[in-house]
Amino acid sequence: MQRWRTRWRGIATALGLALFLAGCGQGTAPHQSALQPKAPHDRQPQLWRSAGPTRVLPGDVLIADSHANRIILVNPQKQIIWQYPKPGQVSQLHDDDDVFFGPHFDEIITNQEGYNVISILNFRTGKVVWNYGHPGVPGNLPGYLNTPDDAFLYQTPHGDVITVADIRNQRILFINRATRAIVKQYGETGVQVANPPTTFNAPNGDFPAPHGGLLVTQIGANDAVLLNRQGQVEWTVHFPSQFYYPSDANFTPNGNIIVAFYTNPGAVVEMTPQGRVVWEYDVTHGPGMLNHPSLAVMMKNGMVLLNDDYNDRVIVINPRTNQIVWQYGHTGVPGTQPGYLDIPDGLDLLPPGVVPGGHNGVGGHLWSYSDNGL
Repeated sequence: MQRWRTRWRGIATALGLALFLAGCGQGTAPHQSALQPKAPHDRQPQLWRSAGPTRVLPGDVLIADSHANRIILVNPQKQIIWQYPKPGQVSQLHDDDDVFFGPHFDEIITNQEGYNVISILNFRTGKVVWNYGHPGVPGNLPGYLNTPDDAFLYQTPHGDVITVADIRNQRILFINRATRAIVKQYGETGVQVANPPTTFNAPNGDFPAPHGGLLVTQIGANDAVLLNRQGQVEWTVHFPSQFYYPSDANFTPNGNIIVAFYTNPGAVVEMTPQGRVVWEYDVTHGPGMLNHPSLAVMMKNGMVLLNDDYNDRVIVINPRTNQIVWQYGHTGVPGTQPGYLDIPDGLDLLPPGVVPGGHNGVGGHLWSYSDNGL
């Protein structure tokens, strides 16, 4: 995320939002939680320890610590409770940008933006089990990527499918995990024109949306586009003109849109689908100022969790007070020792009651909808 954005800060245009699983025969009603309760006799492996959720942070936080080439899981008490690679081992990741749990919380998918590779890790074994792309070699032919962003893993009736915003190739890809074939594409490869869904301009987000859709962020057009299941544009939200470089727009629990602005100072804005601003965080000086934040998400408790990339921290903001109420990392001080981060560029939330690597049902993610496999 950050390397591409640093070089392409002025880019504009709208990227069509991909509605995800066309033809997969899924339902349409959003669901809040499809987690299957664990039977009392089901012996789940206790793979990590957590002191439990707090009022501010309702779960553990998965962090893509991009310049450290690692992924860590941190609990609300700021303890590292899982990490890849394990201490003393060599990481197979390079510039791991975003990071998301798979449908059952037993796998983790990460896009290595500056390395042009998508990887899937097994949480239980801590090993990389799948890759797509040619390490360090950008391209647009089958098997190649050019600056991939926001890779998500879906379980569908037709097998596992990965979606990714392939930024410099100006497209959204749907990749079959088993065959590595591109089964669907939105956008014309290499054509940087804002005409969604036919062509896009630097798509840097492809977040799950209700009813099998995708919410795509357009850097240059400073907006987000919702595509339905068939890839048609449902609506477009234009962000306030005083901000630029939108990053990873996604839905809040109440159906609004939240987006970070990858600038210094950075900002976060929540808007309705009709384009009305309902909340913004725009601190221009002091310890609350953001420095290139790339992903902000609103949790079910109303708090906003985000990675503040170049401030080397992950924080929680209370929108009622616009105060930072939780922080992991030392502001502006990169490091890899406990309590430090080195340009964290992605995150996900592990909800309470879920055992990553165990027998979890599909659902319970921040981006859970009953008809998109998450």
